[in-house]
Order: sequence, then structure tokens, then C-alpha cells
Amino acid sequence: MSKANLGQVVSRFYGEYMKSTPKRLKIVDAYLLYIFLTGVVQFVYCCFVGTFPFNSFLSGFISTVSCFILGVCLRLQVNPENKSQFLGISPERGFADFIFAHIILHLTVVNFIG
Repeated sequence: MSKANLGQVVSRFYGEYMKSTPKRLKIVDAYLLYIFLTGVVQFVYCCFVGTFPFNSFLSGFISTVSCFILGVCLRLQVNPENKSQFLGISPERGFADFIFAHIILHLTVVNFIG
């Protein structure tokens, strides 16, 4: 695959994404990108600087991975194309579950930091 073809594929993917993806899902995708980049920065920092307070690094990295997983679950639940998979679960309920799981997650992470 040449660079021209790769550029065309990326351009078409971006155009289709911007045209057909609802705004609500774009916001969740922006959150997922932010969380992913935060995890990458934490891992790169760990590789270059070290993990002196290992509990702090471990809890921060596990927190970003868990937040990403919860965000993917939220995206699956609020996506209109997946309505048949989540019968009886409204987007509001999915968001409430997301917030509740984040509260439990962050209470656990703060407890683990020590």
C-alpha cells in the first residue's frame, strides 16, 4: 500500500466519520482519545524516569486502562446502531452506570495509592 492510498483511506475514513457519527459518540471518542494518550504518557514517563513510587504508577496506569474500558462500554451502550443489543437500557442509564463505575474505580485507586 503506497502513501497516496493510505492518505486516501485516512481521508475517506475521516470524512465518513464526521458525516455519519452522532455528536454524542464524537464526544465519547474524544474522551477515549484523551484517556488513551494519558496512558501512553504515563507509560513513556515510566520507561524514561522509572517507577520509584511503584504503587502510584501502577494505580495511575490501571486507572487509565479502566477508564478507557468503561468509556468503550459507554460508547457501545449509547451507539444507536447497538440498540438491539441493549434492550431496556437507555443512554441515560448507560451514562449513570458509567458515572457509578467511575466513582467506585476512583475510590479504589485512591485507596491503593496509599
